[in-house]
Amino acid sequence: MKTKAAVLHGPGKDWEIDEIDLGDPVAGEVQVRLAASGLCHSDEHLRTGASPAASYPALGGHEGAGVVTKVGPEVPGLAEGDHVVLAFIPGCGTCRPCARGMQNLCDTGASLLSGRAISDGTYRVSLRGKPVVPMCLLGTFAPYVTVNQASVIKIENDIPLDKAALLGCGVSTGWGSATEVGGTRAGDTVVVVGVGGVGINAVQGAAAAGARYVIAVDPVAFKREKALELGATHAFPSMDEAAAPIGELTWGQNANTTILAIGDLKGEQLQPALALTGKGGQVVVTGMGDAKQVDTSLRLHELTLLQKRVQGAIFGGVSPRTQIPRLLELYRHGTLKLDELVTNTYQLEDINTGYQDMRDGKNLRGMIRYGDGDY
Repeated sequence: MKTKAAVLHGPGKDWEIDEIDLGDPVAGEVQVRLAASGLCHSDEHLRTGASPAASYPALGGHEGAGVVTKVGPEVPGLAEGDHVVLAFIPGCGTCRPCARGMQNLCDTGASLLSGRAISDGTYRVSLRGKPVVPMCLLGTFAPYVTVNQASVIKIENDIPLDKAALLGCGVSTGWGSATEVGGTRAGDTVVVVGVGGVGINAVQGAAAAGARYVIAVDPVAFKREKALELGATHAFPSMDEAAAPIGELTWGQNANTTILAIGDLKGEQLQPALALTGKGGQVVVTGMGDAKQVDTSLRLHELTLLQKRVQGAIFGGVSPRTQIPRLLELYRHGTLKLDELVTNTYQLEDINTGYQDMRDGKNLRGMIRYGDGDY
């Protein structure tokens, strides 16, 4: 089928609306009509070239939810009409990480920017006869997607699809960075640096886990205000400005966990985060930087003598098939706020405006909503 899509024709270029050819599902795949797609910073990395695609053109988008419209062979448990969330990390269920219960580290993730379908290694998207690389093998900047069942999580029909889309990346990643990888316990002090679509959910997760102090750090006043509304106890514009107050609040103990959720992470930001962290504590590195960046700064005496840790995190350290249904239950019960996360909505044709708003600090999470005119 033919459908419109937002594609990149090279790093550093703007998104362009074009008409792509989308293949039908083969064995192990389904086609989904999307209701919405989040505008995540990781797609900005694709645009700038910080996360390089295997080739161009590339189709953006990796946060989506919708309704299954076609089902290929050998897809147990999914049927036309099912409501689903697309997880940006697929879970094959059979590789070594999956077998160990770490589906967020599934080996199929190695091909996420290759454009080649998990099922058969071919391309499911093309543009004027040329293969297209869909972001995370999803490509939710198009109203229809054909994806492998490993990336599809069935959900209950009562959940609003435009809210459920957020769980495909940002919400799950942020919440788990605080609760699972961060291991927040009652009475802890948690610092979240960067209060965007991921960081705001680390704030929510830390508060829900019972942290005594949840300290948000972001240069944008609007984001600090939203953090205070959604669970933060304190907010500061920078790590330098937060350092002395954190010491006073904790009687010199500092944070149990500092979560770096900065959208464009730099190596030099690691040491200030380590300095905010107390003895035996950890810095959780959730934000992404340029794939080519290899340098960072750490005070090694501090790392060793105070037994601190630096820990990476992807998808919040939890299997998508576990995390997404769990978080939707928390949404049902009012513990997890989703409606409040979407600052502005856009049509697909306005995607460049949406990303400029993100760069300008106007959004916690921008979202594309698809309607009848898009299908």
